[in-house]
Amino acid sequence: MLRCLPPLVDPRILAGREDDAAVYRVGPDLALIQTVDYITPVVDDPYTFGQVAAANALSDIYAMGGRPVFALNIVGFPNQSIPLGILEDILRGGADKAAEAGVSIAGGHSITDHAPKYGLCVTGFAHPERLVFRSGARAGDVLVLTKPLGTGVIATGIDRRLVDAGLETLAVRYMTALNREAAEVMLRIGVHACTDVTGFGLLGHLWEMAAASGVGVEVEASRVPVIPGALELARAGAVAGGAHGNYRYARERYRWEPSLSEEMRLVLCDPQTSGGLLMAVAPDKLDALLAALRGAAGAEESAVIGRLVRDPSSFNVFS
Repeated sequence: MLRCLPPLVDPRILAGREDDAAVYRVGPDLALIQTVDYITPVVDDPYTFGQVAAANALSDIYAMGGRPVFALNIVGFPNQSIPLGILEDILRGGADKAAEAGVSIAGGHSITDHAPKYGLCVTGFAHPERLVFRSGARAGDVLVLTKPLGTGVIATGIDRRLVDAGLETLAVRYMTALNREAAEVMLRIGVHACTDVTGFGLLGHLWEMAAASGVGVEVEASRVPVIPGALELARAGAVAGGAHGNYRYARERYRWEPSLSEEMRLVLCDPQTSGGLLMAVAPDKLDALLAALRGAAGAEESAVIGRLVRDPSSFNVFS
């Protein structure tokens, strides 16, 4: 679909349509990173929804090794059918999460919409030589995921009243956790590539990373961290439409071990809200990376989930 747009010819644009965020070189030591993301509610509490949406929007800046500095609110709201106090709570949640990240919300824009939507346009900075792209992965790299999967399944379960308060609280903890400290570790230790896991699910974003880097993939499903209760919800049918779409996409690109359960296949394709970072790291840096990540807020459950291989046509998911 993006083929209808004119090509990017400005040499100062270092990343654009095929990356997690747009990057513009301002000078030899400064690059500006910009991203935009907004979502519909994934939890019932408006303040919590604002926090989740803000953490989700900030994630692309962290995935590229940037430091977010300011943001603009993006709002769609049915102001004639829902009290404006609900919107105030959403905005307050977003502002508090942005403040936790050291980000100022400097303005924004709103429209009347049939359903609530909220997110941020975020601007960040990075050194041009320290940017991390998803296209830099190399054969032999180890894949590390910093957050467990399952937020999409759980959000669907919340909507269908299948989730108890304990599981909702756990999911909210993951969704509101910033990827800031994980990104700081990534820059300190050094990785070859990174992306965040969001709407296309783990396998969708992994395929983008591998395809952009010209390598293949081996995923060990048994090593992929999953939020407790998510597989049971998927087995019960609490699966978002986006997961089915992601699964159809992945089914055409990956070879699956036959013994892998249907619910695990769906969770591997589950669209995540404010998911973790997916990093490709050289084997000799793996131990240092894992040790540092497991001491970082929001990345305590970081796990090795597979590796990258030389054959760019080889995409395998093992049980």
